[in-house]
Amino acid sequence: MKSQNQQLKPQDVLLLLKIVSDNNPSWNQKPLAEALGLSQSEVSEAVARCKYSGLLAPNGKTVMKMSLMEFLQYGLRYVFPQKPGAVVRGVPTSHSAKPLSDEIQSSEAYVWPYGKGTVRGHSIIPLYPSVPEAALKDEKLHALLALADALRVGRARERELAVKELKKRLELGE
Repeated sequence: MKSQNQQLKPQDVLLLLKIVSDNNPSWNQKPLAEALGLSQSEVSEAVARCKYSGLLAPNGKTVMKMSLMEFLQYGLRYVFPQKPGAVVRGVPTSHSAKPLSDEIQSSEAYVWPYGKGTVRGHSIIPLYPSVPEAALKDEKLHALLALADALRVGRARERELAVKELKKRLELGE
């Protein structure tokens, strides 16, 4: 790869969470790109950045789950910060989506703005523009992205519950 900027981009987190949700060690870039609304070159560049940062194994196929968990838990809200915005129609995220919606009762919904969304709530700009559509196609990915958003925008309790749930889903134990 050319010597270009190796800093992580938001779509890298999307890619890693999709790989985790699919749980298929022999995944291919083309179907992944289609599922995420990314081009194949974006997926290829994301793989290179994730390998460089240690979030993907050198083989480029295996997510380094402990490293990903550390990044999500301690870095995500600083690297890709977000504050709730105007009330719009969209797809539920953070504590408004499963699995956190089962544990947290809130009168304030958080959503990714999306014309075909069914819920009105405060807008949370997704990690990448294709997130709402990709999440609607994949329930497991939706849950992982919503948990990641809880880490980005949630208060202490939401973040604590999200960390616990992410560790469970990444099979890291307690």
